[in-house]
Amino acid sequence: MLETATGWGLDVDRGPDWIFVRVHPRDGFDDAPGLAESVWTVLEQHFIYRVVLEIDEIALLHSPIIGQLVLLSKRVHTHGGLLRLCGVSDSNREILRLCRLESALPYFDNRGDAVMGYRPKQPR
Repeated sequence: MLETATGWGLDVDRGPDWIFVRVHPRDGFDDAPGLAESVWTVLEQHFIYRVVLEIDEIALLHSPIIGQLVLLSKRVHTHGGLLRLCGVSDSNREILRLCRLESALPYFDNRGDAVMGYRPKQPR
């Protein structure tokens, strides 16, 4: 696991055409700033901008974290890449829905679905 100075631990796996980053809040503190910069540094090191961010260890998407995810998404899209989330809890899915960020920060059930862009139809 890569430990960052900004309070995040990152597990990085590389697949063909994609990079997978599992986010670990350090010491249970998941409001630390710098998530976008930490992940961006990994993407630049690997020269790949298609990323699946696994956030299952983030208990609650507070507004600073949402801001970091939006910032990262904008940077990734500026470089022609894609950002997709997986491991999003039901409560965090509701937060993204209430913030109307489902299209800006698309989430999927697992890595495979995220790579394929597959989401089963959900009732409204």
